[in-house]
Amino acid sequence: MSECRIACDLHDYIEIACLYGYQVRLTLKDKRIVEGRALNMMTEEKREFLLLDHNPTEKIALDQLAKLQVLTPNARFTEVIF
Repeated sequence: MSECRIACDLHDYIEIACLYGYQVRLTLKDKRIVEGRALNMMTEEKREFLLLDHNPTEKIALDQLAKLQVLTPNARFTEVIF
């Protein structure tokens, strides 16, 4: 994968959300809120994205994340601030 554009420990939380298919609420730096199921991560043109099942699938740039909240009950974590 390309260079880590967010702190690598925060990157791990996104990977866990994708691994377990957590339902998440993302707050972006522009204050927009997006909800959906974390599907996968991808790299395109040296930028990293979270693929979110949001009818249709939406690509969210990782460098635009301000907060990730897990809505799935009994998840391994509940909130991450970027």
